[in-house]
Amino acid sequence: MPDPPAPPAAVQPLFPPPPRPAPVRVVVADDNPVVRAGLTALLSGREDITVVAEAADGREAYEAAARHRPDVVLLDVRMPGVDGLTALPHLARIARVVMLTYSHEAEIVQASLRGGAGGYLVHGEFTAEELASAVRDITRGRAHLTPTAATAVLAHLYTDATAHAETDPLPLFPVTSPNRLSQMQPLMGQSAGEHDGEPERARAREAGTRSRLSAREAEIMDLIASGMNNQQIAATCFISEKTVKNHINRIFAKLHSASRSEATATWLGTAPGAAHRGVG
Repeated sequence: MPDPPAPPAAVQPLFPPPPRPAPVRVVVADDNPVVRAGLTALLSGREDITVVAEAADGREAYEAAARHRPDVVLLDVRMPGVDGLTALPHLARIARVVMLTYSHEAEIVQASLRGGAGGYLVHGEFTAEELASAVRDITRGRAHLTPTAATAVLAHLYTDATAHAETDPLPLFPVTSPNRLSQMQPLMGQSAGEHDGEPERARAREAGTRSRLSAREAEIMDLIASGMNNQQIAATCFISEKTVKNHINRIFAKLHSASRSEATATWLGTAPGAAHRGVG
């Protein structure tokens, strides 16, 4: 009896699929252990990203980067010991660095970019998916800036352009200074005399209102003003929703507000009578 025919050999694809790229290797540097744990959990849950080490200050970040040779370092600005700005130039020689911080001052943003950072992300201005995309894109040389950081960069460019315009007798186009840009909207349709000194008074009111709240309460109030709900605030700050509610109750009491919209109006200086209300 003849042997049964052999089963057909498996058909080999003409063009085999390309090998899966190695995951992006990340070091997370932040002095807050809750923030570090949250970022590590968020990023490690993705197939193409892995956190290879955590660090509590700039020195630990440098040691971890020298040991693990990551693709990206997520670096906080303000840390005890060696801070982020001090460690940045050393880290930038080893890996691409993204500042991931609550610090949003224009001077710090500009100093970070001059120091070699490839991106600047301010907590509360990005989603989890946007963070992961930023980590991926940074490895391809694409800079990422959240809105506050981008505004700081544009202000710096406007300042430079204005300085050049003052020495150029024939500028190619008119340049408007950042201060003038910020004042154009409220001045629309009104005489200049009605608003003399208003920017200074607005800044004084904002400083007075902020002085009522603790640093954490101010951070949460900024997130409320941006339109975030309690769940989003909890995820951004790596705290529970109950803790968020407790902070909001204290914020409402300090701002003499009964709702999120009322608190936001007071916080942003748009509440009725804000121009004459005391800030103490």
